[in-house]
Amino acid sequence: METNLEEGVIVQKTKELCETILKQPEFQSIQSRIDQFTSNESAKAQFDALNEKGEFLHHKQHEGVTLSPAEVADFEKERDLVLANPVIRSFLDAQHEVHKIQETVGSYVGKTFELGRVPKKDDFDAGSCGAGCGCH
Repeated sequence: METNLEEGVIVQKTKELCETILKQPEFQSIQSRIDQFTSNESAKAQFDALNEKGEFLHHKQHEGVTLSPAEVADFEKERDLVLANPVIRSFLDAQHEVHKIQETVGSYVGKTFELGRVPKKDDFDAGSCGAGCGCH
């Protein structure tokens, strides 16, 4: 097999897979929800502020500083407000769906290399939690 993949059959078939994914109604819904979030400055600012606060608190803990109950409560309150925002919630759900698609495609490709054939559904039900789970 040629390892120069520039415009070989593997790249062509990968592009076809990408086109198939793009045409799925689920993907179109995902893209719409992501676009709604990225075009909503208020939601992005609210989301970014929570992430910055979370990173700051994580850094404090990593440095050995104990967080005060007020800091934790304030963060949890802000997190609840962020998750109550339907634009942000929808965006997070869309991100999760994208991750599941990526995991599925990656699992099939990985199993193909592992097994030397196209995997069947049963090949994924063999007791593994997924790539890198360490349970087997």
